[in-house]
Parts: sequence; structure tokens; C-alpha cells
Amino acid sequence: MSGREFRAFMDTFLRYADNGWGKVFNYAWSLGMGIGPIVALILLRDDPGSASFVLTAIGLAIVIVGVYVVSNVWKTPQYKVILSWDPDALPASWEADRQRYFTINWLQLATTWSAFILFLVALLELPS
Repeated sequence: MSGREFRAFMDTFLRYADNGWGKVFNYAWSLGMGIGPIVALILLRDDPGSASFVLTAIGLAIVIVGVYVVSNVWKTPQYKVILSWDPDALPASWEADRQRYFTINWLQLATTWSAFILFLVALLELPS
């Protein structure tokens, strides 16, 4: 994807992600990934050694570090840098910077799915 095509992609993406239902979905998903496990841990507090409690706690730690910290420390600042580029005068490192942004997205995809799988296994491990 060339610099101009990438800019067009980001403009289109932002039109939906930063407005209306896209923004509502992003906030609900982000908050739900943190609040849901906290509620589960509170409900499981009577048996902190259970598999469900431990798996939920690990999943929550993955969400905090792999999603929240990575977003705020690396992804959002990189995103803002990319949005500040002039498509007609891209920096020399634009391809490496863009690849870094995509790599961060893949990392977040992996951590999100890892946490989700841990939450599912924790649910399956609940006593009958």
C-alpha cells in the first residue's frame, strides 16, 4: 500500500471508528474486557485457588498489559505520528513505521484472543 493509499485507508477507517456506533462499540469492547473479568473475580473470591479464578486473573493481566498498556504506550502514539504525515512528503522511515503499527496490531490481536480463550476455559472450569 503506497503512502497515499494508506492515508486514504486511514481516513476511511477513522470516519467509522471515531464516530457513531464505531466509537460506542470500541468503548464497550474495551471496557467490557476489563470490567467483565473483574466482576468474575469478585464472584469467585471465595475460592481463589480454583482454576476458574486463576485463569480469569491471568486473562485480566493479559488484557491490562497486552491491550491497555500496549495501546496507550505504543499504539496510540504511533497512530498519531502516522496521521500527522503529509502523503506528498512521507518521512524516509514511513514503511518501517507503518509496519511497526501493524505489528502492534497483530500483538494486540494475539493477546486479545489469548485472554478470550482463557476466559472461556475459566467458564468451562466452573463447578457444576
